[in-house]
Amino acid sequence: MTEATPQQPQAGLDAAVSGGEALIGMATLGKTAAALALILVIILVAAFVLRRWGLPHQRHGRHLRVVGSTAVGTKERVVIVEVEGTWLVLGVGAGQVSKLHDMPAPEEPRKPSSSNGAGFEAGDSFGTRFAKAVRHNASLGRGGKP
Repeated sequence: MTEATPQQPQAGLDAAVSGGEALIGMATLGKTAAALALILVIILVAAFVLRRWGLPHQRHGRHLRVVGSTAVGTKERVVIVEVEGTWLVLGVGAGQVSKLHDMPAPEEPRKPSSSNGAGFEAGDSFGTRFAKAVRHNASLGRGGKP
């Protein structure tokens, strides 16, 4: 029979301690990763809430308002800008802005025509416009008039 030497229990104890240290190291690493993930989630939720609520922010162009614009080419646009009671018609394209015309701003901005071919009103919400489009397309499918 072999006798247990005093070194064998010590070797087993050393192995258990080193395994426990590795386990403690992994637990610490997991806690750190979880804390970082929680911080990222808090930042993303805060950004979403701030964007959703639309916090008031200072507008640098308080005296400048874009009334409307339309594309006239791939990189060219005609833009109507209101500046202190005057409408400026600007041509914008290729890193250049040119004044095309100016005129006094009307008392109330012109509203688009009351409806287009599908019956959309100017101030309709997306849901209202979608419902009207579905009804319009359904009537076309049943042989109804456009």
